[in-house]
Amino acid sequence: MLWQSGCMRSLVFTAASESPSTADPVPMDGGMGELTESAVRDMPEYLQPWVGAGIAVVVAFVVTWIGAALVNRVLRRRPELRDDIGRSRWPIFVVLSSVGTVGSLEVTAPEAEWRGASNLLLLAVTIAAIAWLIVVLLHLVESALLSKYRSENSVDARRMAKLRTQVGLLRRVAVAVVLVLAVAGILLLIPEVRALGAGILASAGLISVIAGMAVQSTLSNVIAGLQIAFTDSLRVEDTVFVEGARGNVEEITLTYVVVRLIDDVRLILPSTYFTTTPFRNYSRGTSEVSGGISLELTWKAPVEVLRAKLEEELQQNEYWDGRSSDLSVTDAKGGLMTVYIWLSARNAGDLWSLHNSVREALVTELQQNYPDALPKPVIQAAGE
Repeated sequence: MLWQSGCMRSLVFTAASESPSTADPVPMDGGMGELTESAVRDMPEYLQPWVGAGIAVVVAFVVTWIGAALVNRVLRRRPELRDDIGRSRWPIFVVLSSVGTVGSLEVTAPEAEWRGASNLLLLAVTIAAIAWLIVVLLHLVESALLSKYRSENSVDARRMAKLRTQVGLLRRVAVAVVLVLAVAGILLLIPEVRALGAGILASAGLISVIAGMAVQSTLSNVIAGLQIAFTDSLRVEDTVFVEGARGNVEEITLTYVVVRLIDDVRLILPSTYFTTTPFRNYSRGTSEVSGGISLELTWKAPVEVLRAKLEEELQQNEYWDGRSSDLSVTDAKGGLMTVYIWLSARNAGDLWSLHNSVREALVTELQQNYPDALPKPVIQAAGE
């Protein structure tokens, strides 16, 4: 940043050793300095800094939007990438405006008493805008990487989910580091803060212990989030059973995991939950799952008819993957028998729908043609 300021100073302001009252204005070597000097030469002195800053902002605006128009034209057939790059327009505009304003003030107000404060403010804005730009570029890299692998037919859904989880988490880590460095850089511009830094370093041991105790739970969640991402125990879009409910992992962050339940309610759990508490992952290794349903029927239930009806239902059901199916009587006592139907599906969501549709088809068949196979409901008196 100091190098940029020095280069701008050498470009737009020379003859610094001459007295302003005795030396004639020295023409600039072209560029922003010459443009600013020619524009403000005949203006009152108090207006010159404002006009110079305005010129810098206008030039930055024009350059930024010309670049944006060129990018839109080049990437007109890739709208997703074009939109991601388009988000960088504002941070680029702020960076160009702040740097250009520093240069214009070198010409219009080189000896002003408020130059120190203005330079400090403009440098802080520049650092913040650069951090903003880096964050946008990190999002762009993530989108481009995922888009590249998404377009390859050889990448299966499981590998894609793993990639989304790990790339997204790495991007969040990088964003956190950039923001911390940006805040530290802005604070170090203040001389009082730099002086305070020496005292902080002297007592770093005690402060680190206190800070570690204060953010212990947060650090535990961050470490757990990294462990989840890189041990492949949980991925985005995995089907899990947590807290007595089934859902799909929607988002994995550094400190928490968002699970979308079957009723579209979002269950937010800390990352440490998945490293300290056992949970079911129906998509671990492969998304294909199997499961069964049971029916309590009387001994008059036609088992062979139910097998034929199950086969008929599966042949026209889009949720069955064709791997396995079975209908068996697993128990018979107390005048009732238990009919167990074992089914397979491509994923847990399809298995849920398959169970419901098969259960409905078999119960409807019994209601319409074999009502004696259904157990009679037992109504208990209120006083019993």
